[in-house]
Amino acid sequence: MTTSTTHAGDTLTRNALTVLQPGFDGTTEVPDWVRRRIGEGLASVSLFGRNVRTAEQVTALTAQLKAERDDLLIAIDEESGDVTRLEVRTGSSYPGNHALGAVDDPDLTREVAADLGRRLAACGINFNWAPSADVNANPDNPVIGVRSFGSDPLLVARHTAAYVEGLQSSGVATSAKHFPGHGDTAVDSHHSVPLIDVDRNVLDSRDLAPFRAAIAAGTRAVMSAHVLAPALDPDNPGTLSRRILTDLLRGELGYEGLIVTDGMDMHAIAGTYGFERGCVLAIAAGADAICTGGGPSDEGTVLRLRDAFVEAVRTGELSEERLADAAARVRALASWTSVSGAASRSGGAPDTEIGLVAARRALTVTRGETYAAPVTEAPYVAAFSPVANIAVGDETPWGLAAPLERLLPGTESGSYSGEGSGDKALAAAGDRRIVAVVRDAHRHTWMSDALKTLVSARPDTVVVEMGVPQSAPTGALHVATRGAARVCGEAAAEAITRG
Repeated sequence: MTTSTTHAGDTLTRNALTVLQPGFDGTTEVPDWVRRRIGEGLASVSLFGRNVRTAEQVTALTAQLKAERDDLLIAIDEESGDVTRLEVRTGSSYPGNHALGAVDDPDLTREVAADLGRRLAACGINFNWAPSADVNANPDNPVIGVRSFGSDPLLVARHTAAYVEGLQSSGVATSAKHFPGHGDTAVDSHHSVPLIDVDRNVLDSRDLAPFRAAIAAGTRAVMSAHVLAPALDPDNPGTLSRRILTDLLRGELGYEGLIVTDGMDMHAIAGTYGFERGCVLAIAAGADAICTGGGPSDEGTVLRLRDAFVEAVRTGELSEERLADAAARVRALASWTSVSGAASRSGGAPDTEIGLVAARRALTVTRGETYAAPVTEAPYVAAFSPVANIAVGDETPWGLAAPLERLLPGTESGSYSGEGSGDKALAAAGDRRIVAVVRDAHRHTWMSDALKTLVSARPDTVVVEMGVPQSAPTGALHVATRGAARVCGEAAAEAITRG
């Protein structure tokens, strides 16, 4: 454990703790160190998949946390769709943004977000790091993709606004992300700093449009991106840029709410600037809250960051006023969630069907000229699995094996990746009809080659694309779900069994 050089009771130290949003290990008991630090000024904690078993368990855990401080911010990264923490072990009950954007019914988006908000609120969670307001301008984007409402800035803007309005109607704060936009990149900021190399006019009309809509809709928070946009700041990524966070977001766009960073343990920051130094630079640039808990989740991390802020103030690298302002914005959001959450508790129970209804509406089914009969006997499901990006993770199940097994008992399945996958799947399938399940086939040559192999050898193959449907439809039946949430798989299974 790091030895503290500060006094737990002074204002500077309390403010340094207040701006942190750490995670912790544990599912049934709040660690003693978290309780102590809440008493010393910590105003936020973050939940991740490791903290989740069931809704009832999460509710009990958050009750323990709020017993320490009733206005504590309890944050989670619950985008729904492919990025789910609350349903990390089962898959989400709601389709993600790309599916909602394809339907293009803002009322539906608002309704889905409101239902998700009610579910989060029922579990004691009051701050959601969502929605993604990124415009998916680069189809090869490895980290956004189906997390975006789409590639049309106006569509993304209207659905971002609807999502903010819907979720916050439950008293749960939203955090539009990843400012100033993470959609036009082929690099994942979990690994390195992406470059958004377009001029200011493009950024204004494309990437910034959804954030303007989110601000107009009243989003209580905006999350920064670890991306370098030279047209805005040639030297610093968004999270560390005063030009982007203070001059642009606060000054030009008039935003007054909380600015929270993306995970500061991501390599784009920690591997380039250093973890503690990156956090200090972010607060100095205009961020108010530091997301740290996706990776490091121990008391030593919290103490190191606390002491780094205090030392930066003492050396003049960070002004005491800036740290105090950041802490005040955290407390203001905590107060809003406390009041709004109490006012929204009469909003009713979550709707168990709205997610599936939305997933069904998002499907696109393309029938080939021949062999397009529905699947009526137990098939072989071949899932062609790319390496999951860190935001999605590899814990959450996806695909069609489980929903097809429920509809057609005896369904068998296998998972494949890499060269020669198509031949391996053919051999394993035998004489069963093949259902090939892919994610972003356009980004993986080995995957598109596997589909060609299957469709050539077995023209009655059904293809289900659960990523961005960028490639031309192929197969006897081609189903685009626009996401791999559990309900997307259920909707696709229904579609291919009834034709």
